[in-house]
Amino acid sequence: MDIIGYFASVFIGILLGLIGGGGSILTVPVLVYLFGLDTILSTTYSLFVVGTTSLVGSVFYFKRGQVDRITVLAFGIPSIAMVFFTRRFIVPAIPEHLFQINSFDITKSVFFMLLFALLMIAAAYSMIKKQETSSVPVTKGKPNYLFLILQGLFVGIVTGIVGAGGGFLIIPALVNFLKLPMKTAVGTSLVIIAINSLTGFLFSLHGTEIEWKFLGIITLFAITGIFIGMALSKKINGARLKPIFGWFVLAMGVFIVIKELFLT
Repeated sequence: MDIIGYFASVFIGILLGLIGGGGSILTVPVLVYLFGLDTILSTTYSLFVVGTTSLVGSVFYFKRGQVDRITVLAFGIPSIAMVFFTRRFIVPAIPEHLFQINSFDITKSVFFMLLFALLMIAAAYSMIKKQETSSVPVTKGKPNYLFLILQGLFVGIVTGIVGAGGGFLIIPALVNFLKLPMKTAVGTSLVIIAINSLTGFLFSLHGTEIEWKFLGIITLFAITGIFIGMALSKKINGARLKPIFGWFVLAMGVFIVIKELFLT
């Protein structure tokens, strides 16, 4: 399983490099099901892997001038605040045993994985649905920064709870509401994901045993993947690949629901 897990880690980076998101939604399932880690620890490890990989990728977009710094601030500051609040107060406050349905015990780990599965299904829908903006003229206007701040708060909660960067939420907001070009949206998304994820990881270090060697190896594989993804993005339109990845993520989400509810 470890070998498959390492290949999957490369795939996580490829997705981040190609479409600026999507890869982080696979990190926790890879850590839980392929490496056998605890769910809560996996969300912490995911924050480091996704954050570091996105940070490396964002450097190249910075050099090409494909990062909107004002958007990073408008999105990033409220996101960081919510990541801190979520990791510091909400996650520790969730009890280990939530409730019981007949003989089935809904534990904290099961709850997190089911929540993650729902998030994956939502991400899959976002990737699969057809974008029909190409035939509609883009109207220039004042960007809706209030919406962006609210979106940042929501992404911060998602990042804090399940350890996902939220790129599948960020990219549509940047393209549809701020009218950013796709490449700039990807670069900006990677910066926001890096900020959110790494700050979330720092907020989670207290009382957490980190196996740095293992974490470093997984991160290196993911970083290798993001270099591959960025190289492929010069030849392949990431938007065209989104539906394919979307169906894969949907299948993974359904598998997690079945696994946690019926095969545990």
